[in-house]
Amino acid sequence: MRKNGMLLVVVLFLAGLAVYQHLWAPTASSQAAAASNRLAVSQPVPQMSLKGMDGSDYKLGGTRDKPLMINFWASWCGPCHEEAPDLRQVYDRYKGKFDLYAVNVTKDDSMGLVRSFVKQHKVEFPVLLDSKGEAAAAYRILFVPTSYLIDRQGRLLEVIHVLPAEELDKKIRRLIDSAD
Repeated sequence: MRKNGMLLVVVLFLAGLAVYQHLWAPTASSQAAAASNRLAVSQPVPQMSLKGMDGSDYKLGGTRDKPLMINFWASWCGPCHEEAPDLRQVYDRYKGKFDLYAVNVTKDDSMGLVRSFVKQHKVEFPVLLDSKGEAAAAYRILFVPTSYLIDRQGRLLEVIHVLPAEELDKKIRRLIDSAD
């Protein structure tokens, strides 16, 4: 009886593993599709305008005076809360040398939750509202937080996610140096 129980556990485990690999494990074709779905480095990023919480219109993409970091986030996102102090710190440190736009991408986020996030993290850089999900679609956002580092010519330099503060600082310095 004990042997049959152990055999049943092994069979169920193997069956579960087979189902997982069939349904959810990344395949070469799904990885290739995901890679082809990303914006290309050194290529222009999509151009559009988004309304900020301050009522102003902000331009994404195209040529600009300073390099730009676009941070896509949501109020319910734990890692977004974790990286917010580091974003504020690099923004304060390099203010005037680059622009940082925080784009709230959850069209279901209430303005109350967005305001609460901004207040909690003392966000001073522009917070833009992607109320229809158009920017998230154009920039092919698969998960948050995702940040795009964009040069003054509107070309994508790099896509980053949550980084240790020192690493984020290096990336921002490199972004600023790209403007020279």
